[in-house]
Amino acid sequence: MKSYRVLTIRQPWAHLIVEGCKTVENRSWSTSYRGLMLIHAGQARDDTVIWQYGLDPDLLDYGAIIGSVELVDIVDDHPSEFFTGPRGWVLKKPRRLHPVPMQGKLSLWETTLPALRRRR
Repeated sequence: MKSYRVLTIRQPWAHLIVEGCKTVENRSWSTSYRGLMLIHAGQARDDTVIWQYGLDPDLLDYGAIIGSVELVDIVDDHPSEFFTGPRGWVLKKPRRLHPVPMQGKLSLWETTLPALRRRR
């Protein structure tokens, strides 16, 4: 089994990241890690933002790893409409994966999983 770094994010932000709409994730902290990172959709959700983007909350995944991205940089400023700071984690190469249910954690955490399958 392979070890992966994982970031838990509330919905719909996790969905928007793995769909490639949101290319920067706001955090108050930084990390020296760069590379493949799994996106875990937490149990919490922001209904105002869900409706703002015309999403159905019942069709979103919760409490599961739903995709992956490449964490390529951490910046103090970013032109994205999603950047609110203070740190912007710049994300590239989003991939939607078949959901893998599991409990989320705070901070950047690690898990071991068998090979992940891309969702088409």
